[in-house]
Amino acid sequence: MSAAPLKLAVVAGEVSGDLLGGDLVAALKRRYDGPVELIGVGGEALEAQGLRSLFDYSELSIMGFIQVIKRLPKLLARIRQTADAIITARPDALLIIDSPDFTHRVAKRVRKALPDLPVINYVCPSVWAWKEYRAQKMLAYVDHVLAVLPFEPEAMQRLGGPATTYVGHRLTVDADLLETRRLRALRDPGAGDNTKTVLLLPGSRGSEIRQLVPVFEQATEELSRRNDNVRFLLPTVPKQEALVRSLLENWRIKPDIVVGQKAKWEAFAQADAAMAASGTVILELGLAGVPVVSTYKTEWLAKFVMSRIKIWTAALPNIIADYAVLPELINDVLRPGMLARYMERLSKDTPERAAMLAGYDLVWQRMQTEEPPGDKAAAIVLEVLSNKKAGHF
Repeated sequence: MSAAPLKLAVVAGEVSGDLLGGDLVAALKRRYDGPVELIGVGGEALEAQGLRSLFDYSELSIMGFIQVIKRLPKLLARIRQTADAIITARPDALLIIDSPDFTHRVAKRVRKALPDLPVINYVCPSVWAWKEYRAQKMLAYVDHVLAVLPFEPEAMQRLGGPATTYVGHRLTVDADLLETRRLRALRDPGAGDNTKTVLLLPGSRGSEIRQLVPVFEQATEELSRRNDNVRFLLPTVPKQEALVRSLLENWRIKPDIVVGQKAKWEAFAQADAAMAASGTVILELGLAGVPVVSTYKTEWLAKFVMSRIKIWTAALPNIIADYAVLPELINDVLRPGMLARYMERLSKDTPERAAMLAGYDLVWQRMQTEEPPGDKAAAIVLEVLSNKKAGHF
């Protein structure tokens, strides 16, 4: 006889969270004897597992103080809608995935109405970087945190937050990344005097693309002036292709623009070095073995809160390795000439390149887990459910 249906409420606010949720639910279905029913918010990956999203979750993919303020009334309405639907459904557990500005507010409302409902938070909020007090506040509405970075369980324990388990990062088992690593291992992109391929990755959001493209243009001009045989590739996402092409229309030295995930990984396999917007792509490049300089320009309003950030670096490879594996150029120190000179050193067989690749090896080792992240995460969800039923919370 199969077990009773497991009703899981799940809330994911972005594509990355949707993919994590899809992996977890697929693993949960393999481990649980009965059917798994879903309610909540998500995208294609969760919908493939049976979720009928309450609304188009792309509404939640916003970034920056100004954008959030503009969209605040709609966001608050979506928070109420999502929480009310979950409360009405009375699920067996609530899984919130990343996007803490949205998902945590939903969890707080649900916990107030359903105090015995187990709540699992997939992707630890960056409490280790800023607003450390959030860790302890999470105790009121989160039972367990599923961390995707290896240093996060210790950080949450130090800050007095909920129980946290490192389940692994999806990138370490991503088929495209693994194939890119294999292809790069077959070549020595740092040797010789052949044409060097430099990636330009100005980000996936319109605001950061507009901020970084002018800097990247000047850096490519400087790099081309100082060096022969430099080729530029600019991978972008479909929704930003038109913006990118319009911003590059008047460039004297135009990069080849490639679009979509498949083209991005092909570009990674060919790259000798990269200049990229700070974010997940820096970790992707690190795990793929592409030397990179992390860059960022913040909105004018965000500069006023920079002093509240406690972490010594924003680059995930640096935090995981616990030393400066790669350089970061942010705001006033983001200068095209500096960026060009870094590309020169990192695209050739230099001590700087060798040191960065050695750091990447350490990052790769520290991120390994015994089982795939989705399977480990699903096991923890079932464990939390069992402990809750047994009264261990």
